[in-house]
Amino acid sequence: MAEYDLSKTIIPYLDRHLTFPLLAHLAEINIFSVEDVQAAQYELAKGTNMVDYSENLFKAMHPDEKAPQEFEDKRQKAVSTNERLEQEAQVVLNVIENPDVAQALRQDKNQNLQYLKDNYNLTLEHINALYNFGKFQYSYGNYSGAADYLYHFRVLSTDADLTISSHWGKLASDILTGKWDTALEELNALREAIDSRTPAPFAPTVSALNSNTPTVDPALSQLHSRTWLVHWSLFVYFNHPQGRSLLLETFLSPTYLNTIQTSCPWILRYLAAAAIISTPTPSSASGSTPVSSRVKNAVREVVKVIQMEGYQYSDPITQFLMQLHVEFDFEAAQKELGKAETVVADDFFLQEFKDDFLESARCLVSEAYCRIHQRIDIGDLSDRLNLPREEGEKWIVNLIRETRMGQDAKIDLEKNLIQISRPPQPIYQSVIEKTRGLAIRTQVLGAAVAKASAPPLTTEAQAAAVAVS
Repeated sequence: MAEYDLSKTIIPYLDRHLTFPLLAHLAEINIFSVEDVQAAQYELAKGTNMVDYSENLFKAMHPDEKAPQEFEDKRQKAVSTNERLEQEAQVVLNVIENPDVAQALRQDKNQNLQYLKDNYNLTLEHINALYNFGKFQYSYGNYSGAADYLYHFRVLSTDADLTISSHWGKLASDILTGKWDTALEELNALREAIDSRTPAPFAPTVSALNSNTPTVDPALSQLHSRTWLVHWSLFVYFNHPQGRSLLLETFLSPTYLNTIQTSCPWILRYLAAAAIISTPTPSSASGSTPVSSRVKNAVREVVKVIQMEGYQYSDPITQFLMQLHVEFDFEAAQKELGKAETVVADDFFLQEFKDDFLESARCLVSEAYCRIHQRIDIGDLSDRLNLPREEGEKWIVNLIRETRMGQDAKIDLEKNLIQISRPPQPIYQSVIEKTRGLAIRTQVLGAAVAKASAPPLTTEAQAAAVAVS
């Protein structure tokens, strides 16, 4: 399934340290050669100060060669640099860790900086030592220490660009240490900074903590930042307990949906997967927590986006929704679901949700199938769900008993059939629907009449006029 792997597409939008987990995953699933994955890991590691890791990768790639002297030289340089930066940062820490200083600091950063300068002779250059040391610790893999120093720097710094850079660095550090609650808070803070800052903050380039090259157009820069944020947020949203619902809330908002459609349509895979996973199932119905209307209607909204962006991106997950909710082709949906199962199992972000994905997808198939049929053969529906007959029968019976489908469906075990009996629509509801339709037709007719004396009608208006007549 290498053709559906998105690693090579996503990696350019990640910091090199965030890329290591993806490459480790590729080494496990064996869809690419071990040599290629090791070469990629080594090329990334060379750009960091993780000397021991780089040397071990070199030895694995060249078992018969002696490690070059450059590894030892780089190791000694890293040690000396670390000692120097630590001494510079300690000067600031000795001051701000003083309880009297901590009590004197206020919300106003400029006031705090002036206080530290007047009383302890600390300037902005001294404060930047915290950033430099945090950045260096990040470069050799001490992510927990990097997060601490970058946090202290951000609290004191008045440098807007370095503050944004420290946001990116701390988010990466929290992700790599698996602190998902903290990472979610950092993600929300960074998103707020990106959405509110003018001119927009610049997205990270090679590293989350490297200097950034500004772009000319602030709107384009903001788009780049949001694109990077969308990719980084996948780590948080697919690890935090409420992450899938939060992903739908964020990615379906107009701002970020526009970002996905413009810059990274492949993120539709994760949007579609999150919508499917969030579908209520028999196992989740009893203990489910209240969700917003956007999450409830996520599948419907995602299908509309997939329809619009199908020319840019398509894979078995998005095609499953298309075949099920647009084409109503259950055989094609069955085939796409079979492919989607493998795609989910091989995807770095989705692999842990394989069982949830399949159960929710089968619920969607069952609901759609029951919506357009009155008599359903349980064995045939089991085939549509890619389940063995006996297992499928048990699953379908459980679904009907545990969900709202049981209100309209009755099971005939002797004939192995499901009978769907939908109650007639109330008369007042029929009147409301017809009145709403009449109002829409009246508006279209009024628009067509208003344009009668104007230049020739457009194709759309002509179609509307023909429909009304």
